[in-house]
Amino acid sequence: MRRAAFLALGLLAALPARAETLSFPVLVPLTGFLSLEGTSQRNGAALALTEAGAKADVIDTGTSPEAAVTALERAAGNGSVGAVAASMLGTQMLAMLPLAAELKLPLVTVSGTASITEQGNPWVFRFFPGDAVTKTAHARYVVEELGRKRPALIYQTTAYGQSGKAHLEPAFKALGAELVFEEGVDPAAKDLLPVLTKALAAKPDVLVLHLHSGPTALLLKQAAASGVTLPIVAGSAMHQPSTAALLEPAELKGVCAETAASPISGGSPAMEAFTASYRAAFGKEPDAFALGQYDGMRMVLAAVRDGAKTAEDIRKALAGGSHAGLAMTYKSDGKGNMAHSAVIVCYDGTSRVPALVKRYNDVAGVVK
Repeated sequence: MRRAAFLALGLLAALPARAETLSFPVLVPLTGFLSLEGTSQRNGAALALTEAGAKADVIDTGTSPEAAVTALERAAGNGSVGAVAASMLGTQMLAMLPLAAELKLPLVTVSGTASITEQGNPWVFRFFPGDAVTKTAHARYVVEELGRKRPALIYQTTAYGQSGKAHLEPAFKALGAELVFEEGVDPAAKDLLPVLTKALAAKPDVLVLHLHSGPTALLLKQAAASGVTLPIVAGSAMHQPSTAALLEPAELKGVCAETAASPISGGSPAMEAFTASYRAAFGKEPDAFALGQYDGMRMVLAAVRDGAKTAEDIRKALAGGSHAGLAMTYKSDGKGNMAHSAVIVCYDGTSRVPALVKRYNDVAGVVK
């Protein structure tokens, strides 16, 4: 990692001696269908912890809920835990929540699954805008900016996909646009041409995707090969450089995506310094999942520097404070939703780096 870049950001503040015994386990999916997203999440957490002189103890949760619970039990038994960088996979988060409450451990995540903050659990903190935010931005961009009123939705059959669908349907309806087609697909599907063909048969004027990284790339590749010219507005998996890397720039022409931020698109000296540090550390480009987890762990570490000595101290700081992160300002809505803004990025067909074309700030009116 490049020390000069860290110094430029003022990020090399070590943890105070009183918190040296605290650990901050990183429990994320590094294998399975969410490996690209999970790797980004791990990297963001690891970068924040390394900058502060803390160790990033990483456990791969795979994709099963049972593996995530086992990982949390294992991490809790390895000393005094201050907070956990917890899986972005919704089913795993839902499985871990009861145990986190029992153990009294803050879970800091970038999961987009809406229901994880609807369980009345005070130990979960989401540093990525939930579907209530991102899908509002998603639908508004389709209708208000593109002027489209006949969307066809292809979504994942996972908890993440179901959550997105549940928010997109009413969001479109409120804007006077109803879905002309909707169908869920399994993340293990190897051919998405059949569902794409059915969607096109409904004569939509825009394709809306809410899929994980691999399926997003597969559908876009098949759409390009089929000569589809409709605009495509995808979910946050599309903004990832690792997703774009699976496609040729020409296959991305006319594709947009909602997300929390796009570090590689720049926008500020601090964002550019973060991107440079991330590249130096991991040899790849950062995405919004990495940045959200980075910002989340930075808020945790700021609480420790401000005097938090226990997991309960950290929970109180997250629940009651605010944090000016690189992506946005974070503040809990009382349920643990910390992120309330979203952006739309679009590809022009000549590059894998998207342009930031629309920002939706404080959608829920929490930060003000």
